[in-house]
Amino acid sequence: MRWIWIDHFDEFHSGQSARAVKVVSVAEDHLHEQFPGYPVMPHSLIIEGLAQTGGILVGEANDFSEKVVLAKIPKVTFHDHAIAGDVLHYEVELVELRGEGGIVDAKVFKNGELMVESEIVFAHLDKSRGIDDGLSAKNFVFTKDHLMGLLRMAQGSYQGGGGGASRGVEETHPTSDAVGNNGRP
Repeated sequence: MRWIWIDHFDEFHSGQSARAVKVVSVAEDHLHEQFPGYPVMPHSLIIEGLAQTGGILVGEANDFSEKVVLAKIPKVTFHDHAIAGDVLHYEVELVELRGEGGIVDAKVFKNGELMVESEIVFAHLDKSRGIDDGLSAKNFVFTKDHLMGLLRMAQGSYQGGGGGASRGVEETHPTSDAVGNNGRP
């Protein structure tokens, strides 16, 4: 099973920035498990959604030619928590992209208010040094085909790989359940 913590993209600007949305639903089991009687979305899952948004941006910038992994989160500040009914907007900006990986400046806005500020560092797995041995696509949340499908669904007309072209989505919402949003905008 693949865990996807974003519902759709509102904006995607190749090699620059991305904005994804997550609607927190009372139907999600994890809300009821961390603090019984007080259903909040665990901060680790909010960070995972933010990392997925940033990881897709970093991977797409190189046409998904490298496997992108979360290397570290040097800083993160939570200003609030999320409960059922909240709409989270994950916003990432590519600050640096090198052969070794990339760095994104990342923020989460909850119902329009700043909720999380973070910096996330991603690494590219270097196939030439044998690091890729034994790490098949089944070990990763996303494959290139899966990511391209997610971008196409979010936008409806995603064209081609990286290279700096702007691909704005501007409030286009999927109607399928393929990313776990049950048809919600």
